[in-house]
Amino acid sequence: MLDDRGDFEGLYTASRQRLLGFVYLITGDLGEAQDVVQEAFARAWQRWSSVRRHPDPEAWVRLTASRIAVSWWRRMRSRVVDLVAAMARLPEEQRITLALHYLAGLPVAIIADELGVAVGTVKARLSRGRTALGTMMRVETVDA
Repeated sequence: MLDDRGDFEGLYTASRQRLLGFVYLITGDLGEAQDVVQEAFARAWQRWSSVRRHPDPEAWVRLTASRIAVSWWRRMRSRVVDLVAAMARLPEEQRITLALHYLAGLPVAIIADELGVAVGTVKARLSRGRTALGTMMRVETVDA
């Protein structure tokens, strides 16, 4: 029989890719999915004396990972709601410029053409808008 470490490593090796794919489908973000899977395995290792006796240790890790992922999703949804509310408080020119650049993925020169303003104006609006959003988001995070 393998020792605790060997049993755990066997579980990890056999299931990490399946779990990563599963969590990626929940989060839609590969980096976040990797973090979630790592956290789920860390929790399994911390409780390994009981997890190894579970009828299906992979199912335990999968359930733990899904709970962590759902918590992540809720936090992200809350942050998106906060961001939308903060964007609504920006002057219209900054809001439009930020949306064109970060949501539509347009380069500064194209935005300047579309809006009929100088490139420097677009850069200034982006800078001011980011600064204002950063301040609002920090205040909302502290107040929460």
